[in-house]
Amino acid sequence: MKINEAECLEKWSSMAASSSLVDSSLYTKYDVKRGLRDIKGKGVLAGLTQIGEVQSHTQIGDDESELGPGCLIYRGIDITEIVSGFVADKRSGFEESCYLLLFGELPDKEELERFQKLLISYRSLPDDFIHDSMLKLSSRDIMNAISQSILSMYVLDDRAEDIEIPNVLRQCIKLIAVFPLLLVYCYQAYAYRYGNQSLVIHNPGRQLSTAANFLHMLRHDSKFTALEQKLLDLALVLHAEHGGGNNSSFTVHVVTSSGTDTYSAIAAAMGSLKGPRHGGANIKVVRMFEDLKNNISNWNDDRQIEDYLIKLLNKQAFDRAGLIYGIGHAVYSVSDPRTLILREYVGKLAQEKGLSEEMKLYERVESIAPEIIGHERKMYKGVSANVDFYSGFLYRLLDIPPELYTPLFAMARIAGWSAHRIEELSNGGKIIRPAYKSVTPRRHYVPMKDRNSNGQNR
Repeated sequence: MKINEAECLEKWSSMAASSSLVDSSLYTKYDVKRGLRDIKGKGVLAGLTQIGEVQSHTQIGDDESELGPGCLIYRGIDITEIVSGFVADKRSGFEESCYLLLFGELPDKEELERFQKLLISYRSLPDDFIHDSMLKLSSRDIMNAISQSILSMYVLDDRAEDIEIPNVLRQCIKLIAVFPLLLVYCYQAYAYRYGNQSLVIHNPGRQLSTAANFLHMLRHDSKFTALEQKLLDLALVLHAEHGGGNNSSFTVHVVTSSGTDTYSAIAAAMGSLKGPRHGGANIKVVRMFEDLKNNISNWNDDRQIEDYLIKLLNKQAFDRAGLIYGIGHAVYSVSDPRTLILREYVGKLAQEKGLSEEMKLYERVESIAPEIIGHERKMYKGVSANVDFYSGFLYRLLDIPPELYTPLFAMARIAGWSAHRIEELSNGGKIIRPAYKSVTPRRHYVPMKDRNSNGQNR
């Protein structure tokens, strides 16, 4: 019997979707928090962590708190203090942040140098691996290509299945070290195969920081300014960790709790981060701004900006998703501390690149959007610009191809993922297995002879 594939899929997709719909009122009836957050945005407590903390409330009493400026804390230390520390010392901060997240303490000068040297010693991949797993099997999607490469690294590791902490730590440090290589080689393969560009492969720098090595490998001439390196390093620090409850880090906990290997756990996190509601939002912001610039005649006219933002919310502009990308966050309300830090430094780079007017446009939208959202939507908490709002613009200022925006997020977050994997293994917890309540009415099996072709059972 011949079948019409398109016809079958159309019919079955309709059946699959309709049979999967859950009455939204049942979430209230059974007190189920959709997205594991209540109506006011407070998350369900699903675990305990020593690694990262995300705060949106200020404590005003023993049992009371109020919405306040957002705080991001790495191992008990406020991110603003971490940034101020390495900026004042005029050095890179990502390696120090990795050390802090992995080991729970700030390194002294000697320990940091040892850690940096270990990272550099791990900064290599076999030539045949680069050719066979990355160049030969290139993908149209860089995140998928990187995930494929991570899983392929399993083959290179004689102790891939060993989940004892010393071995997992070795695997994690190796992944942190090679992530810039994975990004650049996967991108170069993509650009060569699908973008008709020259294939330029640089060996990794032996004395460079993670941020500097990435720019060195990515750019054909390997040249970059001190400010460019500083800004990319800062972005890596700000994206390195965001608590155990963000979608990709929680994925690491869930998958690790099953007892699987490191490469599978990190590949699973990559799949989570790829989504536009998580790591994929930064490129959406940039594309949204390109559409904005094409649809208004005066960047300084607040009324034109307001009209465009209202159209966005009403699904009449850009991708018609009803979202202003880069505005709002699941936890932060008053402010995202990463945004406040990034804005200041991005403004400096925009000035250096001659794009101060575009920076002002970003700042105008950042100021106007929360007011528009508050007017057009029923809000249970305030909204503000999140880190994605400026990170995409930063990457454009750095002449980084858009295909690498989300992978750069992963290159930073591998530090936090590694720490969360080790934490899950160290605590020897049970497999993470939350409950789902079935709301389908019970029914009996119907013999074949009593069924009809419309899917109705007699």
